[in-house]
Amino acid sequence: MTDDMWAYRSGIIHPTGEDLTGYAVEAVDGHIGRIDRHSKEVADAYIVVDTGVWIFGKEVLLPAGTILRVDGASRTVHVDRTKEQIKAAPEFHRDNHLRDPDYRQEIGKYYAG
Repeated sequence: MTDDMWAYRSGIIHPTGEDLTGYAVEAVDGHIGRIDRHSKEVADAYIVVDTGVWIFGKEVLLPAGTILRVDGASRTVHVDRTKEQIKAAPEFHRDNHLRDPDYRQEIGKYYAG
């Protein structure tokens, strides 16, 4: 279900109240960028990753359901997708995510697989 993608998995330890902005993000096969923005909202949790030069400065939206673990000591978030899966995701439009439920569903459906 795509709505499940927008919540942290059971057992994920999220640093309560901690801002994840600036944390490194690691895919299963390597580094993808740093968190530019995140939300801990119930049923709408996500991270926005600035991929830098890896995808020519593209930002990607990753629902919280893709997060495997948050390592506060190393300031790293680990996700359960490959770099190629993240690169092939629907293009992130910052304004659309906040206003367009169809866009949110498209992103959720992509990552729900």
